[in-house]
Amino acid sequence: MTTRIPILRMGRTLLVTIQVDLQDQTALALQDDLANKIQDTGATGVLIDISALEIVDSFIGRMLAGISSIAKVLGANSVVVGMQPAVAITLVELGLTLHGVRTALNVERGMDLLRQADELDDAASGGLSADDEGDDALATGLGR
Repeated sequence: MTTRIPILRMGRTLLVTIQVDLQDQTALALQDDLANKIQDTGATGVLIDISALEIVDSFIGRMLAGISSIAKVLGANSVVVGMQPAVAITLVELGLTLHGVRTALNVERGMDLLRQADELDDAASGGLSADDEGDDALATGLGR
């Protein structure tokens, strides 16, 4: 049986705290679970806390990058927080740059990054949420 990583919702943000060493199947399940949770909740931010991870291999590094990309495609910004120095060194030694993955030292800074990204997204959309834009499109299509 695959271990599942809990995904908590706090407002428009999903919080993922990885407290166990990630096995490949657990990482794949997290990717799927998180994609579904973003779609189900309409979350605009994902914060992934990896402070408990002492070891990250190339597969897990690619999975973090993949999760970040999937979140972006689904309309959510993501931040990985709490990376141990040894993990950062290992990722660099493996040649993994985690392109497109935003990082922060801790949860507080990560939440600040997500808040700033949310504000920029709101400003870019004229203050409309995705739901508001859909309602406007529907109203226009109905000739209102």
